[in-house]
Amino acid sequence: MTLWVFGYGSLLWNPGFEVAERQHARLSGYRRSFCMRSVHHRGTEASPGLVLALDAEPGSHCDGLALAARDDQQEAVLAYLRERELISSAYLERLVELDLADGRRVTALAYVIDPDHVQYCGDLPLEEQAEIIAGATGGRGPNSEYLWNTTAHLADLGIPDAELQWLSDRVRAIMGSPLGLTRPKA
Repeated sequence: MTLWVFGYGSLLWNPGFEVAERQHARLSGYRRSFCMRSVHHRGTEASPGLVLALDAEPGSHCDGLALAARDDQQEAVLAYLRERELISSAYLERLVELDLADGRRVTALAYVIDPDHVQYCGDLPLEEQAEIIAGATGGRGPNSEYLWNTTAHLADLGIPDAELQWLSDRVRAIMGSPLGLTRPKA
């Protein structure tokens, strides 16, 4: 059985494993959101950043990529992902159903936010998210780099995300970049 992994944030541009197949995919019932305080990778305990998580929301969906691990590397990929994603136990490892762009439906591994975890911060206003992201840096670099890489890769994949695009533009403005702002459409 193929090990599929749902990429919706940094896994889009930095999966960390050899991908045997990649397909556009949709996960229903969750939305992509900067709803997790990052105290390791993109912030610190003293100055947490924000990272993306899948936040449960009935009626919504998240578009991303289904990434298939090579059959001979599934155990190693699973161990790698657990070390990477479960560093603080704010993510919960779940098997979810993805609808692929080619019409298939597959079961995939996804990391979703635990809304009861201390790092959960759902529904922060966008301006507050932008201010946090503009100022935070963690073990894997600036929080802004994480936002910009994710936003750029979503655009390259043809997956629109107006909220992330607005955040990207706003963080550039806060940090002094000359790029203009565009408000997300409701």
